Amino acid sequence: MELLRTNYSSGAPLEEKAGYSRMVKVSPFIYIGGTTSVLPDGSVYGEDDPYTQTRYVLEKHVDLLVRAGAKKEDVIRIKVYTTDMKYAPEIGKAYSEIFKPLKPLFTIVGTTMLNRPTQLVEIETDAVIGATLVAE
Repeated sequence: MELLRTNYSSGAPLEEKAGYSRMVKVSPFIYIGGTTSVLPDGSVYGEDDPYTQTRYVLEKHVDLLVRAGAKKEDVIRIKVYTTDMKYAPEIGKAYSEIFKPLKPLFTIVGTTMLNRPTQLVEIETDAVIGATLVAE
């Protein structure tokens, strides 16, 4: 079986400078790397607001999935890294507004810091195109 790989950029300057992709699609498998709410001008969207940052990044991931021919229903796992576990309820609220009916794997991990002090969450998403949900 031949697996075809496509690299996707979000246009962030650091991607090219450091040599990484925002998203990699390998045939039906899609992996979106750690994403924070940094805007193209370098500012942080939703500064110091974990709900707003989470919602922004998850919506960005859904848009990236569409670019790769997928949809949010294809998401199988989401990992969130946060600088303080006290933000878990707000992170969970933003997550639930988008993904609750789909019930992908969902993990929140506490970490000491992200790239900037105003960044409170970083999110990774995995999807498989055509991962049809069946009842338990």
